[in-house]
Amino acid sequence: QVQLVESGGGLVQAGGSLRLSCAASGRTFSSYAMGWFRQAPGKERELVASISWSGGNTYYADSVKGRFTISRDNAKNTVYLQMNSLKPEDTAVYYCAADQRPGTVVMRTTLNYWGQGTQVTVSS
Repeated sequence: QVQLVESGGGLVQAGGSLRLSCAASGRTFSSYAMGWFRQAPGKERELVASISWSGGNTYYADSVKGRFTISRDNAKNTVYLQMNSLKPEDTAVYYCAADQRPGTVVMRTTLNYWGQGTQVTVSS
C-alpha cells in the first residue's frame, strides 16, 4: 500500500511556472508507475502526465506537451510535475496517483491510490 501527499500548488499568472511534488510513503515506491491527473470544476478528471517506475517511459496529454515535465526520484520516494508557460485553462485541482503496473504509462481514473489534491490557479 502507498500513501501520497501533494504539494506545490498555488496562484500564478499566465505564463508563469509551478512545480508540484508528490511524496509517497512506504518502501515500494519504485514498484509503482506514477501519474498526475487534474480536475477542473464541472469537468471529468483527466490524465495529464505519467511516468513508469524507472522513468524510462513517459506520457503527456496533448494539451500540456512541451510545457509540462514529469520526473521522479525513487531515492526520495517523490514524483514531480514541472509546469511552465501556464495558461488559465490549466486551472484545476491536481492529483497524483500510483499504478501497480510499474511499466505502464497508460492510466485511468480507476486507480486505487490517490493523493488529496493540490489547487493550481492560473490568472489571466
